[in-house]
Amino acid sequence: MKVVKSALLTGALLGALGAMTVATTASADVACNRWHECWRVRDHIDYPANLGVTFHDETWATSHHNGWRWRHDRYDHGYYRNGIWIAL
Repeated sequence: MKVVKSALLTGALLGALGAMTVATTASADVACNRWHECWRVRDHIDYPANLGVTFHDETWATSHHNGWRWRHDRYDHGYYRNGIWIAL
């Protein structure tokens, strides 16, 4: 009986950890530069002011899909310029 309880507890903890990971990924914000290029990010880093990077939430992203160039999601530090990723 102790083995079954231990297995159930372990399974519940792993499930909760997996759910937290999915929730963190799903809550990624959107970064957009002054050239209307947008990508999803996890961290708000300090971009140089001349890039004009602004951050938005997922609600903004769903209502602003047209008129913006959506790039591949990036979770490392950098930005897009003319479709090219420039690492910081």
